[in-house]
Amino acid sequence: MHKIGVVGCGLMGYGIATNLVSKGYEVTVFDTNLEAVKRVVSEGANGASSVSELAKSSNLLILSLPSTDLVEKVLIDGSDGALQYLEPGSAIIDMSTNDVARTRLFSEAANVVGVEYFDCPVSGGPEGASSGALTIMVGGSEEKFSQVSSVLQAMGGCVEYMGPSGSGQIVKLCNNMVVGGIISLLGEALLTGERAGLSKEKLAELFQKGSGQTKVMDVFGPTMIHETFDDVTFSLANMVKDLSLYRNLANVEGVPTAISDAAYQLFTRASSEGADRRDSTAVVELLAHEVRT
Repeated sequence: MHKIGVVGCGLMGYGIATNLVSKGYEVTVFDTNLEAVKRVVSEGANGASSVSELAKSSNLLILSLPSTDLVEKVLIDGSDGALQYLEPGSAIIDMSTNDVARTRLFSEAANVVGVEYFDCPVSGGPEGASSGALTIMVGGSEEKFSQVSSVLQAMGGCVEYMGPSGSGQIVKLCNNMVVGGIISLLGEALLTGERAGLSKEKLAELFQKGSGQTKVMDVFGPTMIHETFDDVTFSLANMVKDLSLYRNLANVEGVPTAISDAAYQLFTRASSEGADRRDSTAVVELLAHEVRT
């Protein structure tokens, strides 16, 4: 049985850890937010006081962190970096969304000390994390994939091996660019239809019965329709981060970003106006405000 350590007890990390506890895994968690740790411990996990303590007691380390810089800090930086303390033969499942090039560097650093590193970004939000129904996109060694597949299956309703290191991140960044673009377009279309005399509810219902049907409406539609932008499914700050990472990837690959620029600019404007902690659909409020003014 894996001894699992989870770094990051936010909305996603909480769901990941408590789901694994409910399925009988031994789980220990760490977060700099002590209240977040207590919340997971109250559900049956153990708590660790440092990354190094967590790594020493784990043979499978799961990361659920909001930035590439934090992933690097947890793995490599200073005397507390996890790679100094994980035993050879251990594995890392990084469920954060990260820069592709740096993800490959993390994998190389892990392999040097005999640790397997899998980039496993996810789709499905906190509800999917809590229920074990995430879509998980896996990059890493195909030969070693079986080492972590059972735990991934416990966390995901759909687990897809995509290819070598960085492949999971490529899929996730492209996916989130599509999601961000659809949120932007849905927001504009719903606003236009509403001002022309139809309710957003009716518009959304018909979209889902026609060729405009989209999973994005299922996930984010209620928030857009009811304007409950403080009920966070996926924060605007995280969306801006992921769209920026996508643009970096497109630029590296020489792909023009003219089509995605409008969505990116809309999200960055909302961020600059203080919406980072709100749901990513808060861009709809920005569009409505521009119409009123």
